[in-house]
Amino acid sequence: MADSRTVVTVVYDDHQLLDFAGPVEVFEAANRLLGRPAYRRIIVSPDGKRSRSSSGVDIGVDAALGSLARDTGAIDTLLVVGGFGASDLADNLQVGRHIRTLAARSNRITSVCTGALVLAGAGLLDGYRATTHWSACKAIARRYPSVAVEADQIYVRDGNRWTSAGVTAGIDLALALVAEDHGAELSHTIARWLVVFAQRPGGQAQFSAQLRSQAARTPAVRAVQLWAPDHLDEDLGVSALAKRAEMSERNFARVFRAETGETPAAYVENLRVEAARRLLETTDLTVAAIARTVGFKHSETLHRAVARRLATTPDRYRQHFATKAS
Repeated sequence: MADSRTVVTVVYDDHQLLDFAGPVEVFEAANRLLGRPAYRRIIVSPDGKRSRSSSGVDIGVDAALGSLARDTGAIDTLLVVGGFGASDLADNLQVGRHIRTLAARSNRITSVCTGALVLAGAGLLDGYRATTHWSACKAIARRYPSVAVEADQIYVRDGNRWTSAGVTAGIDLALALVAEDHGAELSHTIARWLVVFAQRPGGQAQFSAQLRSQAARTPAVRAVQLWAPDHLDEDLGVSALAKRAEMSERNFARVFRAETGETPAAYVENLRVEAARRLLETTDLTVAAIARTVGFKHSETLHRAVARRLATTPDRYRQHFATKAS
């Protein structure tokens, strides 16, 4: 069909099942909601045989990688999934040649998770910005120094190269592709259908502030870490937090920094900026109202914190990352 976009998904033994299933479900949801085959899916493996995921689930395929490479049909989106087998696949010269051939016929060249290793191994990310699962960022930067790795992004678009972080970030990537093809409203409807976050912006961090911070070993300090995110509009100064932990201010501050890698003030500011980001992305609240909601007494304090953490202003961040459907 003329208005159907062909999506070629590359799988292999020991791939990550959710890297494959997440985007596939997004494209299938688009077909259902549009009432037509807007996306035609072709699944390929190196040898044309069923591919076993790392969780033991077999995936049926439509063709061998080499067979499709010898075809001449146009491809809208080439998508390589990630998984434990990606590193070996990236070193396979024949696979690399086939991937390059398919890429030459593709409007968009994309990967989920460590699928970026396969694209990089084929030379398709040289000179491009890219991301991958946080655990593989150093490896890809070391193995492929021509790739500009952005380690803390949900997904990165550079020209017609789209790469995403690990596992569930493949859903964000696919939602972004659908939004480009059919508009934000359909993308948001799919997100609601799949009961996932309404398309996290690509510039978001792979980790929340809580996950980026090390968990304290001392139970009283760890309890404060877990309590603070739900009480951002309260007094979260060192004195109040130390009192909650039943420790002296000096000892609390010392233990907190030693065990988490940051000061209590830095941790609280990260939490508040992250909460402010979510509100900027998903609501029409004024910057002043957001500042009060997340615990900053004045909007100027939020402006300074956003400038320190994100190198932008709240208004500019909202313009770039707002995800509300039009």
